[in-house]
Order: sequence, then structure tokens, then C-alpha cells
Amino acid sequence: MGSETESLLKAWPVLREEVEQPYFAELMRFVRGERATHGVYPPPNQMFAAFELTPYDKVKVVILGQDPYHQPGQAMGLSFSVPRDVKAPPSLSNIGKAMVADGVGQEPLPHGDLTQWAEQGVLLLNTALSVRQDQANSHAKEWKQFTDAAISRLDERDRPVVFVLWGQSAQKKLPLIHKQRDRVVDAPHPAARGPHQSDFRSRKTFSRVNALLEQHGEVPIDWALV
Repeated sequence: MGSETESLLKAWPVLREEVEQPYFAELMRFVRGERATHGVYPPPNQMFAAFELTPYDKVKVVILGQDPYHQPGQAMGLSFSVPRDVKAPPSLSNIGKAMVADGVGQEPLPHGDLTQWAEQGVLLLNTALSVRQDQANSHAKEWKQFTDAAISRLDERDRPVVFVLWGQSAQKKLPLIHKQRDRVVDAPHPAARGPHQSDFRSRKTFSRVNALLEQHGEVPIDWALV
């Protein structure tokens, strides 16, 4: 078991059963093989960053992304997030505009690093945790079983979790959410265009999430980035 997996299990011990299954060993061999022959993002030490920054028993909100950014220097293991010194991609810029429309942010975003959210209990989870350079969704099939299991483990918890499903890809995970179905906040994807983009900005995702948290006695998220 590699050091990355050990860090994962320290934060998410409920995933041990998954990690010990043969499919997970094959998944890790696949990712190592891809790294040996192609550019793959994020770096190995950030592949499980979402889990490490937001341990299982601390998760209050899940923002579900698709797969990591596939250009050099962008992916950091958190859905939609980029390092502070990297220009925000279009989807993240649109998230910033939605934050302004919801009264929880400033335009332009001061930076695109969403670590502050993760540290408050927002699991920034992509449904694939790695990607080949320039090839979106290139590792999606291989990661599906593992990330589906993580979503299911969260749904099983007694402590409430709010699931944020932006766009059709994220909304396809709705069948995994049973117990927490009344705590789902959906909207078009941040990268949507035309009227769908206007719809995304008007959905007030952030205040809706906080209203649900407060209903269940949870401290709301401070979404403003500093």
C-alpha cells in the first residue's frame, strides 16, 4: 500500500474495504502506467487531496466535479480548484460570478484556490481523480467504482450531508443518494453557455447550501475567498 493510500485511509477509514479490493490495486497499476507514458494530472501527492483535506467525519457539503483539469499546472486534487498563482479556467470564473450573484463573493475572484472551502467541510470531489494531459474523461471509467463508493458512504451517514450536483454528469450520481435525497442542490454546470449559464448564476447554490446546513444545526460555510 503506497503512502498516498495510507493518507487516504487515515482520513477516510470507511474506504478501507474498497482499497483492499482487487479492482483498486488494478486502478493504481493503471494510473502508474499512465504516468510512466503520458502527462497525468494532478501529481501523485495530490491525487487524494480532496479526502485528505476533508476527512469523512468532517464532511458537510459535497461539490461534485467530473475530472481534473487536464492542462499543466491546473489540477490540484480538488474539484474546480486551481493553485493561487494559476489563472481561473472558465468554469471557475463562472463559479465566481455565481458567488457574486448570490452575495457571497467578489468579482473577479481574488484567486482560484478553494482549499478554504475544503477546510470548512466542503468535499471537492471529482468523479475521476486523475486524467491524461489534453484528454478530458480519459480515466473516468477506471475511477467510477471507487468514487461511487465514496458517495455512497457519505449518503449512509446519519450526520447530514448536502450534495451539490452541477450539470448532467454530476446529476447522474443521484441514484447513489437515497438517505440524503432531500439535501441535494442542483443547477446547470458552471461551464454551461447561453441561458443555461444565466440559470446557473441565478440558482443561488451557496445560500441554498447554507440554508440546508442551518436547518440541521450545522455551521454555514463562509464561501468568500481571501
